[in-house]
Amino acid sequence: MKRSAQIQRQTKETDITVSLHLDGSGIYDVNTGVGFLDHMLTALAAHALFDLNVQATGDLHIDSHHTIEDVGIVLGQALNQALGDRRGILRMGHAYVPMDEALGFVALDFSGRPYTVFKAEWATPAIGQFPTDLVQHFFESVAVHSRLTLHAQVNGRNDHHKAEALFKAFGRALRAAVTIDPRRSDNIPSTKGTLT
Repeated sequence: MKRSAQIQRQTKETDITVSLHLDGSGIYDVNTGVGFLDHMLTALAAHALFDLNVQATGDLHIDSHHTIEDVGIVLGQALNQALGDRRGILRMGHAYVPMDEALGFVALDFSGRPYTVFKAEWATPAIGQFPTDLVQHFFESVAVHSRLTLHAQVNGRNDHHKAEALFKAFGRALRAAVTIDPRRSDNIPSTKGTLT
């Protein structure tokens, strides 16, 4: 079973294409026009071992908000499509990732119920062209559109380190959650019989 997706979303603000292969080896090609977002998505792909291609153009002459938000939306849609009915997956995953003085933690559940709890404090208004208040919004966008329950938190001093620890932890938690459970065979990992 090839667990892959390709999604394109075109609006008056952005044009985004995401190709995703869950059972990859961490190969990535990411070009969003927002350097720090590219850096974070490549870290996510490398730690999730997803093959990820993200090509985005947006109204960066205004600011980076629409591009960051819409990439999160499309990445969430790609995760949802690639997982299908979520048959056989471990479903839940978590990871701690240290990044120098920072420590990020992510726990997630492909429950079919979108929800985000996010705890972070930022020292600066932006990391490059990536406003720090949009880190939470990016994760919320992914969670809503992948139908994922997500808890994320980070401590530290340096905002670059804190954001990177979160994205790496997200990648590792995703890798765990989408792994096929050999003991579950072909069953839906829910007592309800559905994750939709």
